[in-house]
Amino acid sequence: MAASSSSSSSSALSRLSNIQNHLNPIDSLAKNLVKISPEVSEALSHGHAVVALESTIISHGADYTVFFACVQGMPYPQNFETAKEVEAIVRNNGAVPATIAILEGLPCVGLSTEELERLAKLGSKAQKTARRDIAHVVATRGNGATTVSATMFFASMVGIPVFVTGGIGGVHRHGEHTMDISSDLTELGRTPVAVISAGIKSILDIPRTLEYLETHGVCVAAYKTNEFPAFFTETSGSKVPCRVDSPEDYVNMKLKLGSGLVIGVPIPREHAASGRVIESAIQSALREAREKNITGNAETPFLLARVNELTGGLSLASSILSL
Repeated sequence: MAASSSSSSSSALSRLSNIQNHLNPIDSLAKNLVKISPEVSEALSHGHAVVALESTIISHGADYTVFFACVQGMPYPQNFETAKEVEAIVRNNGAVPATIAILEGLPCVGLSTEELERLAKLGSKAQKTARRDIAHVVATRGNGATTVSATMFFASMVGIPVFVTGGIGGVHRHGEHTMDISSDLTELGRTPVAVISAGIKSILDIPRTLEYLETHGVCVAAYKTNEFPAFFTETSGSKVPCRVDSPEDYVNMKLKLGSGLVIGVPIPREHAASGRVIESAIQSALREAREKNITGNAETPFLLARVNELTGGLSLASSILSL
């Protein structure tokens, strides 16, 4: 009788533990499913600066990063060299880079040189992973290159408050009809990470994107300017509600508002391409996309590649310098 009671009690405790794990998924993942590199772990434990980096730059260069010369992304070893160069820029500025990816189902925060190269060789075979895809990639032990939303999720989970990227996603042009809105925006509304970028890609609807961010309570600022940058160019025609002139100017994380923060840093003036030339190319590419019925996930890489072709590489040159 006592043995039966003990067994029943043990079973109940096991069920309770399982329920607690489901109710606290982040704690469970953090303890069991996320690997933090020794370098990043040490930096976090000592309160040193750590900067999160996405990994689509390595495997899906066309879609979410500043390097989008071709639809299939950069080939190996160019993508590998680019990833190392981006990390070197972070280190040269006194911080520790934490490139985030999922390797064989294991979310990794901070990649070794060997892991970077492994992801680079996988290229587009690694699944492009937004927040919605994380559970599937982990459960199937797949390889995932994280987009802005997934990178923000893992950065916040381990306590990295700053994420640097080229350009964030947004509301697509004619999004009021298609409802094509990047998950980057909803992630910014619920994940307390400061995202530093060159702005919103000008192939998107910038005014509607800023309105969407306002609806979700996301603070949008511009660095040393009153106008939000348009990724390829310094200005977009859209004013920002606030301007920051130093890192100390914002207290979003200290107030624990629960939402993210976007700080647009304009591409250097001497490297900015002609906005008129690029805008004309964007309009032509958009017309072609509609004529060819290119929509959804296929639209952005098509537009980026086509704009680069129409401008003779002018947009690509500007995009590389916007990081």
